[in-house]
Amino acid sequence: MNYRHAFHAGNFADVLKHWVLLLILERLAAKPKPFFVLDTHAGAGFYDLAREAAGRTGEAAQGIGRLLADRASAPQSLDPYLDAVARLNAGEPALRWYPGSPYLIAERLRPQDRLIACDLQPDEHRALRETLAPFPRAKALNGDGYAAAPSMLPPPERRGLLLIDPPFESRTEFEAVAKAAARAHKRFPQGATLLWHPIKDPAAVDAFRAALPRPAGGLAAVDLAVAAPRRDGPMTACGLTLLNPPFGVTAQVEADLPALAERLASGPGAGGRVEWLAPPA
Repeated sequence: MNYRHAFHAGNFADVLKHWVLLLILERLAAKPKPFFVLDTHAGAGFYDLAREAAGRTGEAAQGIGRLLADRASAPQSLDPYLDAVARLNAGEPALRWYPGSPYLIAERLRPQDRLIACDLQPDEHRALRETLAPFPRAKALNGDGYAAAPSMLPPPERRGLLLIDPPFESRTEFEAVAKAAARAHKRFPQGATLLWHPIKDPAAVDAFRAALPRPAGGLAAVDLAVAAPRRDGPMTACGLTLLNPPFGVTAQVEADLPALAERLASGPGAGGRVEWLAPPA
């Protein structure tokens, strides 16, 4: 599967990922102690939905576009995410700008917090560096995010989040994500980890999750399908796997995911689920 993010910015998968990401950051920021975030596959970090790549697919209209068009009926827990997108598009005649994960993280850093966002591709890194330039506590790194994960952990802050959101261009991507998550957990066992992945073959996702560590803070699965998953054709389902999710995040997602799935549904088989694969100790 080739998942170049510029083509899919703002789609249903971004809605799920960025909603949960902001819930995690909110919990981390609830304490005065600093936190560190490492984004291993950051991409450009900011997207113009009017450009050719995003405009060609139109996926944002069926994702973030649907939610903004009727904000009153969206679950309240989505407000921070929807507010972030709405601010960027204030004064625009239509939805145009979409923030990637690095932007959303950087915008929420306090003076004591840090972000390192990695991307291996030179063009993406140049765009990422420009995206993060206004944020003094955020740094763009041109390098292999999988290698960065163990090398930068544990952080001096001893609190934080590892985000692994690769493009799934390789058939071995699930294996690479599992290995990186396991190595990172060994070095930083108390840290939260957020893994994004497509769901084209549910059996492959189950095998991937079975290979992950079972941390003391629990291992949770969050899946969203806008239609029944299928091996061929456009992606219709995706998942998040959470290691050590901060307290309250999983319960909030479980409460509001059915309403979100209903809003974003595009065909039979739409729905969402939250499951503890290993409950907190």
